[in-house]
Amino acid sequence: MQGRLRGERLTFHVETECGHCGKPLRLEIDSDLSIRVLEPDAEPLVYFPLVDFDQLEDPSIIDAF
Repeated sequence: MQGRLRGERLTFHVETECGHCGKPLRLEIDSDLSIRVLEPDAEPLVYFPLVDFDQLEDPSIIDAF
């Protein structure tokens, strides 16, 4: 989001673990929301929830989910 607002291409890395088996999981996500899984043989389910900010009535974006 910040990359789009600033007109720059940004990439960030996420280090987490599988919620099922606990194995380490590394992801690379860019400004276009393209996701690259950096762990061999890992196929995580990754999604970005869509929120209509114009209709957001909850006190925070977290509450909208």
